[in-house]
Amino acid sequence: TIKCVMPTSYSTNMRSKFPILAITLELLIIILYGIFVTYDDGADSKFNLKNTTTTEELYKIYPSFQDVHVMIFVGFGFLMTFLKKYGFSSVGLNFLIAAFGLQWGTLMQGWLHNYKDGQIKVNIFTLINADFSAAAVLISFGAVLGKTSPVQLLVMTLLEITIFAFNEYLVTGILMAKDVGASMTIHAFGAYFGLVVARVLHRPGLQDCHENEGSVYHSDLFAMIGTVFLWMFWPSFNSAIVESPDGQYRAIINTYYSLAACVLAVYALSCLLDKNGKLDMVHIQNATLAGGVAAGTSADMMIFPYGSLLIGFIAGIVSTIGFKYLSPLLASKAKLHDTCGVHNLHGLPGVIGGLAGIVGAVMASKTLYGNGLYSTFPEMHNRTALVQAGYQAAGLGTSLALAIIGGLITGFILRIPVWGQPPDQNCFDDQIHWEVPDSENEHNELLSSEHGKHQSNPVA
Repeated sequence: TIKCVMPTSYSTNMRSKFPILAITLELLIIILYGIFVTYDDGADSKFNLKNTTTTEELYKIYPSFQDVHVMIFVGFGFLMTFLKKYGFSSVGLNFLIAAFGLQWGTLMQGWLHNYKDGQIKVNIFTLINADFSAAAVLISFGAVLGKTSPVQLLVMTLLEITIFAFNEYLVTGILMAKDVGASMTIHAFGAYFGLVVARVLHRPGLQDCHENEGSVYHSDLFAMIGTVFLWMFWPSFNSAIVESPDGQYRAIINTYYSLAACVLAVYALSCLLDKNGKLDMVHIQNATLAGGVAAGTSADMMIFPYGSLLIGFIAGIVSTIGFKYLSPLLASKAKLHDTCGVHNLHGLPGVIGGLAGIVGAVMASKTLYGNGLYSTFPEMHNRTALVQAGYQAAGLGTSLALAIIGGLITGFILRIPVWGQPPDQNCFDDQIHWEVPDSENEHNELLSSEHGKHQSNPVA
């Protein structure tokens, strides 16, 4: 058996650089939390006046937080396990990025949105928004999956969440564009940020299909676990931070139907586009979620169930066509290698969601919304529907522009050799960064009793 031995410079890279960076970042966060972060009044014992309002709000929103949390750590993680030799990294590095990202996101969003009297007060909504900030990075992670080191990913998380927070503040805080389900600020931003990073990090050696860049039966099955979790909980993602009760109700209903219509569109088109009339698991794993992405911006608007069905139907068609034709074209012509196809799942549907938000804003009127107009569109106290639609368009353009600029800056920083990018031959392979049980390599300790519990046929 011929064994491919990794260069020493790569195989030992994690030993010093990664622990030093991870511990340094965590210590920095602990210090910053000590200086700036405290409990919201509802969680602070000194302000416990025995009124039940805060407790009722917590129990009302906590189920949504749970759903979003599961999406971040289980849904995104398992969705990326389709690569046959990269399952540990898909779930494990997703775990790492999310855990660091939510801590840094709390600070960045807190400084921009909730900074008062020198403090950031955290509550259940802070936790949800911190998860949202991590989601943007996990989307970008999909574009560079298998081609980056854990050190690079920590650096990318630090930079991207910083830029993400500024973009979100600009779009929703300054422009006052509506984006409750974050089609623009999370999905489109995260996708195009990751795509630009992937383009900057492009290597000719990965231009053609890598031997490890593929799936097997069980890896695709694991990825479907992520798909189903994301699909089920997406109504919570789009409705979690909606302030008005009727708006939150609409966001759940609209997302529910958009997702359902998307599934039928994807199944039909996947079968239609295959010369043998067979379903493609890549489409089923990914494009079926496009309806949730596209429903985000207009989720709490009065678009009616038929409108949400239409959005999901269009998103499913566009996403499936993107996977079938656009991804190979971008890889061959633009040298844009998108491992997970985030352009088709998050990028294009995110833009569709932004456009749906523009249409939803144009349609907004006192006749349609009644007295609830200003709870859905507080900005319309001083804006006409057409002006609000213009700000929605500006929000979409701003998100795309900052994603591209931020991706360029981050990509060039990640190209610095010190971060330990894996060599071409070791991309899409867990063994460069993980001890993999039951695998044949030059280190006999991987087959020691410490790992015996992982063997498929352990000796009794």
